[in-house]
Amino acid sequence: MSLVVKEKNHVRLVFLGAAGVGKTALIHRFLMDTFEPKHRRTVEELHSKEYEVSGAMVKVEILDTSGSYSFPAMRKLSIQNSDAFALVYAVDDAESFESVKSLREEILEVKEDKFPPIVVVGNKAESGSERQVLAEDALSLVELDWNSRFVETSAKDNENVLEVFRELLQQVNLPSRLSPALCKRRETLPKEQALRPPMNKTNSCSVC
Repeated sequence: MSLVVKEKNHVRLVFLGAAGVGKTALIHRFLMDTFEPKHRRTVEELHSKEYEVSGAMVKVEILDTSGSYSFPAMRKLSIQNSDAFALVYAVDDAESFESVKSLREEILEVKEDKFPPIVVVGNKAESGSERQVLAEDALSLVELDWNSRFVETSAKDNENVLEVFRELLQQVNLPSRLSPALCKRRETLPKEQALRPPMNKTNSCSVC
């Protein structure tokens, strides 16, 4: 029997969160570098594209889900069929952050995985005085208590959008494609660190 591990060349990322937090805006900013300020209700959209990841071509599917909780069966199916999860809330909406907590519990239950690949995304970082969720509070909960990754973004200003997708892809790659430091990151509590610095605002097909 061959002991060679086949490279993973297909991954599905799913974006989950309450309505109006900017899931679609983040995806469109990443794929097309566009931003539509008017909220458009999404039922479910699947985007598919090939990217170079660590020197290999990988087909990446990005599932944009509805923020409405009237489709629990559809959401459960989305969780079952996905490899990594972006849980999105709006920093100016404390209730949307509570939704992220519920969604994480559902992922743990459906995937039966104590440490599923999750990136929690605080979108609308440009909100300023309207902010209701402090970055420090979210960072502490997500990275120290949940052992997941946290990124604050602004789809409007194209801030840290690429970082979200880079984190998701790093988490679903095979260990052979990751550095030892990245492999160990999900197994140990992260060290105290500063909040994510703003990323370069240019997009590229090479995401890692």
